[in-house]
Amino acid sequence: MVPLHPSVKGSILILLVSLFSNIAGAQLKPALADSMLRFINANKNRASVYITKDDEVVCSLNENKLMPLASTVKIMVAAEFAIQSAKNVIDENSYVALAELDKYYIPNTDGGAHPAWLDYAKSNKLIKDDKVKLVDVARGMIIFSSNANTEYLMDLLGFDNIQENIGLFGLKQHTSIFPLVGSLFMYQLPKKTTEDKLIKSIRSLSDKKYSMEAYDYHIDLKEDSGTKQKYRPEEFSMKLQKLWSDRLPSSTTKEYVQVAQALNKREKLPEDAFFTIAEILEYPMENKAFQSVFKHYGVKGGSTGFVLTHVIYFTMKNGTRMELAIFFNDLNPEEEQKLEQWLDPFEAQIMFDAAFRERVKF
Repeated sequence: MVPLHPSVKGSILILLVSLFSNIAGAQLKPALADSMLRFINANKNRASVYITKDDEVVCSLNENKLMPLASTVKIMVAAEFAIQSAKNVIDENSYVALAELDKYYIPNTDGGAHPAWLDYAKSNKLIKDDKVKLVDVARGMIIFSSNANTEYLMDLLGFDNIQENIGLFGLKQHTSIFPLVGSLFMYQLPKKTTEDKLIKSIRSLSDKKYSMEAYDYHIDLKEDSGTKQKYRPEEFSMKLQKLWSDRLPSSTTKEYVQVAQALNKREKLPEDAFFTIAEILEYPMENKAFQSVFKHYGVKGGSTGFVLTHVIYFTMKNGTRMELAIFFNDLNPEEEQKLEQWLDPFEAQIMFDAAFRERVKF
């Protein structure tokens, strides 16, 4: 059984292609957008939507419902990276050995995200003497959603520092942020223990104890190169994957729109931090089609087989601002795959079609 890690799978590429087309004036895809709207209306208990335009709420559904974030939580890591870079705590242009990142890479557990990033880094000549710049590690965390890069950066920046950003952004419901890769090892069956007993034991853990146990495994990965070889993916059943997914760091669409608004308005972080935010979260702006329409545009998404989350923020050259957060939970893998196909057309329709926005009322 291959673990379902909080990766964005192919949605980043789909998003870019669809938005490039829309910006170029090509037809939107209203049929796919309608499919998403129908799904949300038919499954309101499994969806959360919060969208704002120029500080006005466009639509809201279960916006205060706590839901697993999957890789969308990496926005908080990116924010801390930008803060420490602005304060010269870290040098984002310093190099880190690929071997340090590899400590946290468990093969076949991230939807191919880390190998895809390595291929990209090699083809773009970002690797020198088996080392890569810290800023490229951070970009790999966001663009490719590498969990190994995320785990390394969490350790480098400090878990407590990242956690403090929950308060910095004024979030009240956000749960603890803990090592994602380390948490996988909590789902390995101990000898003479049944799956049901393990599930019961994990469910009994408080948020704090769960985070501490995940951190302990993270330290094992960091300090003992043999730890990751002991991981047994065949034990990660669908029942265990669902529990792991349910216990990922969680928040609400309203809170992540709050974060998106701060980034969009260039608030909360030191002024110089936004140069780094632009390098990491706002990578779509490297495309000329985006540059012709937007002042800045940031995006991050995440998924497991049961969860799909997506956050977008942008400011257009005409000054129009918009922030979107769309979360789903308790999906089956087939639904999750369909929603990935519908998500980007749905968001594009909201962005560019005022008449469609009027229909998105719950």
